[in-house]
Amino acid sequence: MSLMFKPMLILALAVMPLCAQTPTLTPATATPTAPTAQTVAAAPIVPAAVAPTSVVPAAEVKVIDSGDTAWVMIATALVFLMTAPGLALFYGGLVRRKNILSVLMQCMGLMFVLSLLWVIFGYSLSFGPDIHGLIGSSAWFGLNGVSNTHPFKDVATGLTYGATIPHSLFMLYQMMFAVITPALIIGAYAERVRFAPFLAFSVLWSFAVYYPVCHWIWGIGGFLGSMNASGKGAVDFAGGIVVHVTAGVSALGAAIFLGKRKGFPDKMSPPHNLPLAVIGAGLLWFGWFGFNAGSALGANSLAVTAMIATHVAGATAGLTWAGLDWIINRKPTMLGAITGAIGGLATITPASGYVDVWGAIAIGFLAGLIPFLFVMVIKPRLNLDDTLDAWGVHGVGGIIGSICVGVFANPIINGRAGLIYGDASLFVSQLKAVGIVAVYSLVATYLLMKLVDVTMHVRASDHEERVGLDLTQHKESAYTVID
Repeated sequence: MSLMFKPMLILALAVMPLCAQTPTLTPATATPTAPTAQTVAAAPIVPAAVAPTSVVPAAEVKVIDSGDTAWVMIATALVFLMTAPGLALFYGGLVRRKNILSVLMQCMGLMFVLSLLWVIFGYSLSFGPDIHGLIGSSAWFGLNGVSNTHPFKDVATGLTYGATIPHSLFMLYQMMFAVITPALIIGAYAERVRFAPFLAFSVLWSFAVYYPVCHWIWGIGGFLGSMNASGKGAVDFAGGIVVHVTAGVSALGAAIFLGKRKGFPDKMSPPHNLPLAVIGAGLLWFGWFGFNAGSALGANSLAVTAMIATHVAGATAGLTWAGLDWIINRKPTMLGAITGAIGGLATITPASGYVDVWGAIAIGFLAGLIPFLFVMVIKPRLNLDDTLDAWGVHGVGGIIGSICVGVFANPIINGRAGLIYGDASLFVSQLKAVGIVAVYSLVATYLLMKLVDVTMHVRASDHEERVGLDLTQHKESAYTVID
């Protein structure tokens, strides 16, 4: 036995060091590059078109990382959950009972239509080879050239849409953002828009607003972001500008165009099912971890930083709003608490991959304070019927958060420095990007509403509004009473 044992022992000792070795990530692999992370999150003003992009041969592209791929797949599912059922239940619980199904159907309808639109046209226009910094080309229509097995890397700049995940997974993840963004606008015109014109407007809005702005900020070569060789320009980690500013400001434009609901504000009922709205808010919060932490495009320390910032800001904003309710109205309200929390999550979105925990707390406090003033003080004085406060929460919050990146960005976290760290260039870039996108979204939305109204009559009739959109648009009722 001893003669047999000695060779086996020698062989084991020789193999053990080899088994203990683990591959080391190169700096390029360890640094996340995502359209919502550092490299994609910004993109300076590019005066001329960036050289056409092309796919790098497989041998030159980073190997797919199974952990990163698994995390982004989970994050994709989490962001899907935010639209249906998260946003659907949140908005549905806040409207009157005669309109809840219309809100659910609007959210589900957008999931159907915009998903198909994204794979056929939207992804290429948003992230495809750049045309003068304004829009992507048609090269990737129908997902032509979008690989299931390799990441995408731009030859001219060396930038990627996720260095360690399949190109098609990045496309799918971004699809969920393209779906939920127009759905946020529902909060401005709930209870008074007919279904067919709603779908037509949402499709046109995606082409005219979302796809171009997405390319400006996140696309390689976009003229406002930092996805270019210099790495300078505005940043947007997970959608403060691309999602919340576009949707929130568009909500303002839609509310102005459509006018007030019948009986507003004196005859408006409170939310018909607040517990349903609380469930929706909880699902949104849960999904927001995929929305923000998933934007690191990898299972890495940046994803952890974004997740911490997301939760802390949401909690801070919810506490701030509830506290203001308590001070001003003598009681903290459930509606105020969930509204504040959603506002905090929306506001931290662009900054979640750039700020430390103290920056997240500061942004969360501002997200509870300023939207509260807009919703509870300024909106009533303007007599604006922003039904579910899409502008007051998402629009105002998105603007605050996008500007705050330029103030609180910590260079240790993701390489960009804000004002408090002695660099004013990012702050200026954020102001410019927010201003351009806000004005463009407002004007484009108003004109699109006018165009659709001429052909399809967007606003529900007095009869339809009085009876409710559930019955008049879908021939259904959410609550059946059986004798």
